[in-house]
Amino acid sequence: MNNSNFIIAIDGFSSCGKSTVAKALAKELQFVFIDSGAMYRAVTLYFIRNHVDLNSEVSIVQALENIHIDFVPNGEKVQILLNDEDVSEEIRLMYVSEFVSEVSAIKAVRQAMVAQQQKLGRSKNIVMDGRDIGTTVFPHADLKIFMTASPNVRAERRFAELTAKGETITMEEVRDNLAHRDYIDSTRQESPLRQAEDAIVLDNSYLSQEEQLKIVIEAYNRRKEKASI
Repeated sequence: MNNSNFIIAIDGFSSCGKSTVAKALAKELQFVFIDSGAMYRAVTLYFIRNHVDLNSEVSIVQALENIHIDFVPNGEKVQILLNDEDVSEEIRLMYVSEFVSEVSAIKAVRQAMVAQQQKLGRSKNIVMDGRDIGTTVFPHADLKIFMTASPNVRAERRFAELTAKGETITMEEVRDNLAHRDYIDSTRQESPLRQAEDAIVLDNSYLSQEEQLKIVIEAYNRRKEKASI
């Protein structure tokens, strides 16, 4: 365990509620919450806006040099800033979701984001969620959680989230998008989505947010007690 700070890594598939649990846990423990997925979404948004050629390494590297991502607390929420612009809502839209897995699979993009994520975790108690936090970003994290849920439950959650924002989309489109992202995230060469051997698996298909938070807090308390022995 780290002597200076405590790192909690929460990984899992899309629409498993990772960020919801991570935010609640960070608030409960008074840790800093870092949404790594939002970083990749912000990069994807920048690439879309600036028509970056995903087949050109030179174009990608040049684009990354012009991207600055920051997290700014704003009441109960955290704003995601892309070059000082609040893009918290836009990065969650479907047109960004359609390309985020492809952009996230690019080696230069992952290397740039992982470096930023590791820097954030060097001096603070953090909760970070994503797909490769416990395997690549923080392989020695103090606590690792791997979240999953049934494909139907995940699709229903995502559909409800998008329609609540006014997007016109079908359940079939949501299911196809999630399946596509799962495939790319799990099969990419650079830091694929996989369960860390020492991660605690949390299937939240039929658990309330309160039940999920209780399970994770109990796991945290056990880890702290074990470390103090």
